[in-house]
Amino acid sequence: MAYEFIQFDEAEGVATLTLNRPAQLNAMHTPMVAEMIQALDRVRDERTSRCLLVTGAGRAFSSGADLAGGELSAGDGPPDTGKVLESHFNPLLERLMALPVPVVCAINGAAAGAGCSIALAGDIVLAGRSAYLLQAFINIGLVPDVGATWMLPRLAGKARATAMMMLGERIKADQALDWGLVYKVVDDEALATEARAVAIKLAQGPTRAHALIRQGIRACLDSTLGDALRLERAHQREAGRTQDFAEGVQAFLDKRPARFEGK
Repeated sequence: MAYEFIQFDEAEGVATLTLNRPAQLNAMHTPMVAEMIQALDRVRDERTSRCLLVTGAGRAFSSGADLAGGELSAGDGPPDTGKVLESHFNPLLERLMALPVPVVCAINGAAAGAGCSIALAGDIVLAGRSAYLLQAFINIGLVPDVGATWMLPRLAGKARATAMMMLGERIKADQALDWGLVYKVVDDEALATEARAVAIKLAQGPTRAHALIRQGIRACLDSTLGDALRLERAHQREAGRTQDFAEGVQAFLDKRPARFEGK
């Protein structure tokens, strides 16, 4: 399938989705989001890749929603700025969170607004040293969206998340690492290589266990301890029935690296 606003390729078990409007700092308009959704559906349905890597072309991960595209205008009346969330951005985030494979995000440059939410939705997030996160909504009189008010307090805590959203200040990569927003900060020139190495390692792992970990973390963020224990028990039973579990045990007994196949 040919894409106009993203790049999508698969190699070594890794699907790489690159936001590709570098002249616009990868600002996301509805055609780009529609292509991103199509790509995520391919990863979900075709099962030919066992990890997804998301990054941006050029100088930015994404500057957020494309305010210059005119999609928020509504003729003579006030714009319905929530409509595009319902039709495009929210389905994109929900698909990303529900994928049955792990997600690695490599933040190059700015990850602002909706781009910040997409970047932080990764299971493992790496950032280049010059990268930064920005909740810029307050600067134009809007509120954070695309899951930011759900995600940021859970990642950084209420105080930091509130300041980030209300003050609209840039959070540089090292500060994001200190706040627990990203897993690792690397030199800009090493970002692509390091992120791909992580993605390949995940693609060679027990894919079903990765999927259950993704589901378990998300569910347990809002559950009681008892609910979490019951979910862990159900997931462990499911993971224990996979071929990868049997291979992992045998490899341990044989004192050799496990050869997982994602089954």
